[in-house]
Order: sequence, then C-alpha cells, then structure tokens
Amino acid sequence: MCSATLNTDKLEASMRVRFGAAGINRLHLWENMLEANKSKNATEKINDINNFFNSNIRFEEDIVNWKQTDYWATPLETLGTGAGDCEDYAIAKYFSLIQLGISAEHLRLIYVKAQIGGPTSRVFQAHMVLGYYPQTDSIPLILDSLVSTIETADRRTDLKPVFSFNSDGLWVGGQIQQIDPTARLSRWRDVLERMKQEGF
Repeated sequence: MCSATLNTDKLEASMRVRFGAAGINRLHLWENMLEANKSKNATEKINDINNFFNSNIRFEEDIVNWKQTDYWATPLETLGTGAGDCEDYAIAKYFSLIQLGISAEHLRLIYVKAQIGGPTSRVFQAHMVLGYYPQTDSIPLILDSLVSTIETADRRTDLKPVFSFNSDGLWVGGQIQQIDPTARLSRWRDVLERMKQEGF
C-alpha cells in the first residue's frame, strides 16, 4: 500500500456508484490538492493534508455515519460521506501523505488516551492521531482531527500514547513488535483490502 499509484478511473467509478455527485466533487478536490502538493516539501505537505481533511470533513460518530460502533472507513468512504471519526481522519491523512511520496516509515497511526476538559481533568477517551516522524527516531509531529495546529508530541501533554502502527509494523511502549500489524489489527487489514477494491 506504499505505492503512489492510484487507479483514478476505478476510484471515480467506486465513488459515483456509492456516493454520487457530492462524493465525486470531494474526490476531485482531493485529487487537485494532491496534484498541487507534489513538488512541495514535507512540512508543506503535512500542513496542507491536515488542513484539507480538517476543513472538508465533519466529525461524525461511527454509529451515526455507518450504523456500527467502530468502523474504519477508507479514504474514499470518508471523502464520499464528507464525514468521519478520529480513525477515519488519521487513515485518510496517512494514505494521502503516502500518495505524496512520504514513506510509511515516517508515518504512524497512534492510538492515544486524550485528556478531555483541560490539564486538571481526569477524563480520558480513546482517540487516534497521525504521527509524522521527520527522522525515524525523532519526536513526531501530531496531525489531529480535534486540533488544527500541528505540534510535536512532547507539546501535546493531553495525549497519552497507547500503541502505534503503520503498513510496516506495530509499536507498543516505543518498541517495535516482531509481528505483521495486519495479523493483530483486523480492522486495519479490512480497510487495506477494501481500499484495493476501490482503486488504491
């Protein structure tokens, strides 16, 4: 899934059948945004991808959007409905950056416990963000659906990492696990398979 090759005809056909004209319009906006970012540097790419999804996709719980308690949408499905939850934002940003030539080794989807209600709150909820690692051992920059600015993870004291993964591996407590992430994460395996069928 790290290839930057899209089957645009298949993507458009999938989008048209499932989501109609509104979905096609958002797909074209996304394709145009990718084209405009091809020659930009990594910092510009992550900023533009983050802004695109935070501006064009509204937050919606899975139970409302998909009538399921936990559903990981493909980027096409997120664009098609114009809505998603935290996992959907993170997945769409991840694959958009891969389309722009950023290697999976610099990206991880990070499950966190997000502190809700300020620094003294004891309320935490499960949340997913995307981490961009300028070097593979550096502190990541955090792309978040709830916060429009991109900051380094050490500045996001409201987020407590649980585990992270990408197309290549799974990390727990900062240590890579010697296991295929698709073997442990059935929803990740499922979303990758559906993306192939859609034209990714």
